[in-house]
Amino acid sequence: MTDNPAESATASFRSDMTVELVKHSAADSDVLWAARVSTAGEQSLEELTKDPERSKGLINYLMRDRHGSPFEHNSMTFFISAPIFVFREFMRHRVGWSYNEESGRYRELQPVFYVPAESRKLVQQGRPGKYRFVEGTQAQQELTGKVMEDAYVHAYEAYQEMLDAGVAREVARSVLPVGLYSSMYATCNARSLMHFLGLRTQHEQAAVPSFPQREIEMVGELMEAQWTALMPLTHAAFNANGRVAP
Repeated sequence: MTDNPAESATASFRSDMTVELVKHSAADSDVLWAARVSTAGEQSLEELTKDPERSKGLINYLMRDRHGSPFEHNSMTFFISAPIFVFREFMRHRVGWSYNEESGRYRELQPVFYVPAESRKLVQQGRPGKYRFVEGTQAQQELTGKVMEDAYVHAYEAYQEMLDAGVAREVARSVLPVGLYSSMYATCNARSLMHFLGLRTQHEQAAVPSFPQREIEMVGELMEAQWTALMPLTHAAFNANGRVAP
């Protein structure tokens, strides 16, 4: 191990999140034909070739009155790279989600770690349910970056030392912190994504306040931007009706 962990060149640090839409079958028309089968039967298939814009009132009605199942007949798969602590919050969302995450048992984990950007508010005020975050001082920013980087490098060197000694990856990984970046595929439908966004993002149109950790909110914002392009009418109805999943 090195005498000064802070000088190690093995670790890298980042403050951003990666969200890539790798495949999808999702459009506003999916909502319409799924909804209309209840009254039109086989004729509902005609909705596949119609302009959804002509039926945006129906999408808004379904959202407003919380007829949720038509919003499930679509699929989106995202590749996400984020710190482990983000994934641990993410995987509390189970209904309508499927996950596959990289494994520290089967591969050597890479030394990429999370350090907050200067824009990340560091100081918590108030109590749970009513707290807010405010800007940290320059000294707090510098301390946070230094302490985190030193701790990460020291932990990864300990991990490497055990691997070099022949210790199994699944044992050696125990010393690694939750600020380590991991990657996963996450598959959902529009209804499960709306539930996620309602809890994990803040928005001026939200009827119910949410207090997400900023890092998972960053992931949510990136997912929402890509979903909006696929299902603009559904997204608009979601916003117009308080960002509450139907």
